[in-house]
Amino acid sequence: MLANFKVVLVETSHPGNIGAVARAMKNMGMDQLRLVTPKLFPHADATARASGADDVLRNAEVYSSLQDAIADCQIVLGSSARDRTISWPSLTARECADKWGGNTDDTIALVFGRENSGLKNEELDLCHYLLRIPCNPGYSSLNLAAAVQVVCYELFVSSNQQYQSLIGDQGEVPLATAEQMESFYEHLQQTMADIGFLHPDRSTSIMRRLRRVFNRTQLDTKELDILRGILRFSQSHNLK
Repeated sequence: MLANFKVVLVETSHPGNIGAVARAMKNMGMDQLRLVTPKLFPHADATARASGADDVLRNAEVYSSLQDAIADCQIVLGSSARDRTISWPSLTARECADKWGGNTDDTIALVFGRENSGLKNEELDLCHYLLRIPCNPGYSSLNLAAAVQVVCYELFVSSNQQYQSLIGDQGEVPLATAEQMESFYEHLQQTMADIGFLHPDRSTSIMRRLRRVFNRTQLDTKELDILRGILRFSQSHNLK
């Protein structure tokens, strides 16, 4: 799925944040979590905040240095909300997804720093790009799990996998054809005439507006069947 992306957390101080990150990752189909000298891990708070993403926590790998955590990665992106004196090549989360989210054989590390101070300059020296999340310039500090969620979401969307997960086995219902829609409009006009709603002098303008309404919605065949059923019900009760 997105197994070539590794989320790397550096010196996370609160174990609950590790659990929240695991949850955010699993939401977006990612499960490769690496931890660099976390203050407390494993920990009950991490498990509680993971809310079912226990497998991501269980398989998380712990490293003694950032160099070790990214040793097998071809591309390394370091997340930071702070401006730096020395500029690094930078990408937004969306640009990152556009560049690598679709299909890549590279192993890519997404590195996130400490909750209170982020990544040090010497840690950014190990990164190919600075990973940015555009937000309110007056308040640009994101919660660690929220930052991970945004980046993982952009990658998930770019991979085009969300459509398969949302549709699942339900299958797509085809849109109604032009012929089916014309039959519906005739049925609708006749029903409105039968119940006394449609005045002959105004039928053309009303039907034109109704056509616009239904054309905007692009009815599928199941929706059209429901509407035709309502019209039949209305006609049968009007005749009684």
